[in-house]
Amino acid sequence: MAMNSANGDKYTNTSDPTTTSFRRKLNLSFKHRRRGFSYIFFTRIFHRKYLLFLAILYIIGLITCAGPLLTILNPPPPPKPGSLYHSHELFQKLWPEIQSDNSSTIQLSSLWRYKRKLKEQRACPNATAGWQPASPGLRNYLIVDANGGLNQQRSSICNAVALAGLLNATLVIPHFDLHSVWKDPSEFADIYDEDHFISSLKDFVTVVRNLPEELMESYDFNITNIPNIRVQAWAPARYYLDEVYPVLQEKRVVRISPFANRLAMSMPSHVQFLRCLTNYKALRFSSPILNLAKELVSRMTERSLNSGGKYVSVHLRFEEDMVAFSCCVYDGGEAEKLEMDLIREKGWGKKFKQKNRVIAPGLNRINGRCPMTPLEVGMMLRGMGFANDTLIYLASGKIYMEERYLAPLREMFPLLQTKESLASADELAAFQGYSSRLAALDYMVCLSSEVFVTTQGGNFPHFLMGHRRFIYNGHAKTIKPDKSKLVVLLQNTSASWDTFKDQMELMLAESDRKGIMVPRVKKSTRKTSIYSNPFPECRCLWESLNASTRADLYI
Repeated sequence: MAMNSANGDKYTNTSDPTTTSFRRKLNLSFKHRRRGFSYIFFTRIFHRKYLLFLAILYIIGLITCAGPLLTILNPPPPPKPGSLYHSHELFQKLWPEIQSDNSSTIQLSSLWRYKRKLKEQRACPNATAGWQPASPGLRNYLIVDANGGLNQQRSSICNAVALAGLLNATLVIPHFDLHSVWKDPSEFADIYDEDHFISSLKDFVTVVRNLPEELMESYDFNITNIPNIRVQAWAPARYYLDEVYPVLQEKRVVRISPFANRLAMSMPSHVQFLRCLTNYKALRFSSPILNLAKELVSRMTERSLNSGGKYVSVHLRFEEDMVAFSCCVYDGGEAEKLEMDLIREKGWGKKFKQKNRVIAPGLNRINGRCPMTPLEVGMMLRGMGFANDTLIYLASGKIYMEERYLAPLREMFPLLQTKESLASADELAAFQGYSSRLAALDYMVCLSSEVFVTTQGGNFPHFLMGHRRFIYNGHAKTIKPDKSKLVVLLQNTSASWDTFKDQMELMLAESDRKGIMVPRVKKSTRKTSIYSNPFPECRCLWESLNASTRADLYI
């Protein structure tokens, strides 16, 4: 007992074997318990993660399987008729029949059946009556900057003459802006006959090449120092008389830049006469353009002797920038999309990536806003009855992927010509790099054709149709397809050649009928303007010129 009391507790005696064994067992028991607790703890965590993982897999499986299942149960609506480009597929299917079909060959000499009916009109007044060009001592001067391409500049020139007449001002020969897309540094005299322009207008509007020295001196001999008046688009005559005329009287000179589309289409009759006079008489192309154009027309006529010297011209807008700007989709797949995105970004920056910008290729095609491919033009003309030996002049810039897209048109019309095929490299050398001068050559050859085919809107076809109406007794002699109908027909790859032909013949007849129509509209637009429809406003000028004189103004 003494021993136990001395040590305080019998269990503290480590030399006792029984005690040592018991403590070992107790320690093992604690270790097993701790291991058991850890095992249970980690097992539960693992089970939870495993269950969570299985749940995630289950959800992914549902999404993966539900997508196709929902598509099967609720398929997306089929594409709207005309929204997709399948023209190449239809062509491949119908090509054997197109090759062998010569059943309804058109005679160009008897193509146009409708004639303009001449109604009794009031007698034309003396054209110069009431016009008093400003005397040298009292002159006020109008300066305008003509921007855009060839025919937008032409519109600006005609409107500038009309405005000078309205304000009784002397017009300074318009300056041409260097456009970021056209990139043509040509000046007025490079495109038009300056002397002819001035002399043709002398009884109505005085035109000078430069401002007088005393006025130039007051602006440090720099026209850009002249304060520029910013004018709203399509401004009416009253605006100019109320807002611009007082400034002109005070300063003696006004400058308007840019001037494209800055004058309303609806104007008093005497002002409209100035537009007619400028467009159909005063604006004659410069000698280099006119001489080569005459040669190209002569070569086209010689090659079409089997059709009486008559030929067809086609204005094709399938250049790279036009395809990109239209945001339409063709058959080039992902490579085409990437290329067009790059071209849009290079040419127009972030314009097509703005939040409010909606790009809808299918809708554009349905609404007839997509440029026609050469293949589509060929199928349309063959469907209308033009034989494969028809001589066709193709007016165009550099065609997008030309080798690929132009090949079907050449197959359908082997006699296809362009300015590059008609003229030698030496003849075209002076025109290369000048888009407006090249466009002027196309304009003249198209003007002289028996049939003109327009495939896309724009100033070129609008001005050309107006010129043709003026020359050809009111008939535009133009095929203007209904593209909204055409794209539906071209998307139907199950259509037969006979069915397609029937529809094309109806479309040709409609172009013939509309070729003599004068639109009746309350509000004039570019499509219904005096430049597209010269009658009745230009009737008096037309009557003052006989047929040969009208033709000699251009060719």
